Amino acid sequence: MAVVALGLAIALRGVLAQMVQVAATAHPHAPDLVLLGALSPVIKVHLGFAMAALALGGVLMTARKGRAFHRTAGWIWVSTVAVTAGSTLFITSLNHGHWSVLHLFTGWTLLILPLAVVWARRHDVARHRRAMMGLFYGGFAINLVVAFIPGRTLWTAFFG
Repeated sequence: MAVVALGLAIALRGVLAQMVQVAATAHPHAPDLVLLGALSPVIKVHLGFAMAALALGGVLMTARKGRAFHRTAGWIWVSTVAVTAGSTLFITSLNHGHWSVLHLFTGWTLLILPLAVVWARRHDVARHRRAMMGLFYGGFAINLVVAFIPGRTLWTAFFG
């Protein structure tokens, strides 16, 4: 995460001072439902499934592994993550109609997610655990930080 933070700092060096100024004037509030309601349908799908995956993933990280609940909830989590990642292929507004660097996470997720399922089915628990924890902590933690960069939609909806 430190490497990602450094990469973000370098990429944002031209606007970093503005972002810090916006962050300093932040005032947390209930979500701006009008702003969230005005988002495109694909972004609404993305946000909804991402929040569901984040919540269920948190439960899965703390629940006992290998039981029926873990397997059932795991399939639901895999589905929510697949929809979350797949929907990003249609979100191109950040880069004027083209994919951005953030879409590298999409490719990685869509590659690792089915492999992690295969590893679980083959009882390769260590690989499965590393892949799923990497997707959950790496994918969601990093992207959540990026989503809440001052000036972006989620920042505005909760802090602007």
